Amino acid sequence: MRPPAALLLLPLLAACASRPAVVTRPPTRVPDFVSKPYEPLSRAATVAIAQREWRLFGSPVDDDKPGTRPEPAPQDKPERQDGFWQRIGEYWWLGLNPDALETSWTGKHDEFGVAFPAADDGDFAWSAAFISYVFRIAGAGSAFPYDRAHHVYIDAARMGATKLLAAEKLDAYAPQQGDLICASRGAKSVRYDMLPAGPFTAHCDIVVATTPGQISVIGGNVDDAVTLKHVPVTPDGKLARADGTVLDTRFRWFVVVRVNYEH
Repeated sequence: MRPPAALLLLPLLAACASRPAVVTRPPTRVPDFVSKPYEPLSRAATVAIAQREWRLFGSPVDDDKPGTRPEPAPQDKPERQDGFWQRIGEYWWLGLNPDALETSWTGKHDEFGVAFPAADDGDFAWSAAFISYVFRIAGAGSAFPYDRAHHVYIDAARMGATKLLAAEKLDAYAPQQGDLICASRGAKSVRYDMLPAGPFTAHCDIVVATTPGQISVIGGNVDDAVTLKHVPVTPDGKLARADGTVLDTRFRWFVVVRVNYEH
């Protein structure tokens, strides 16, 4: 005589009860080593990540005055090449916060995955996404105001909205490795004493090396790539002399964003 079906189920139910419940972790936008983060933010990490991305793009250097180099043909822009447009997509996806529409962009695609005309790439400028990516991956955690626009973290630095960043005058502070130097762009010319002044158009580079009379900086979306340039400084390392005269006349430098790595 066969036992009732309910009795047959008892061993199975007991076995199930003895097994630990399977916990499904929700997907995250960033790796664990970034969301924790595993290591505190450091100058060395910020510089190393910026240099890594620069090497990925072929280590380009551009010390020419803006607008003096011939514009490449649309199909020759690095940001639209295989391997590069996907990497820029990672800058958008990892650098910005999850609710940002731009997290779906790449170096050549909009949020719908449609390739936009190369002539429209100004509407998809990714230089601030690059800065956000570097600081996110370097371990800045929630201390950095990630955004697609440079003015967001420049203004945050000036207002003291985060302990991580502080805005410094060009003639008062010598930028160090891992700091940011920022230039005003577009029709609205911004000066330090106007901050906070957002929204405004700007560009920032990460300082990766300091030598007597010159600093080396790396920025994204320069010549449609991650590019290094050299910037002249005073003997004591400042971008401007004591009278406020800025040494590098190629760009409208107006602020140094000091990063408080020991905060």
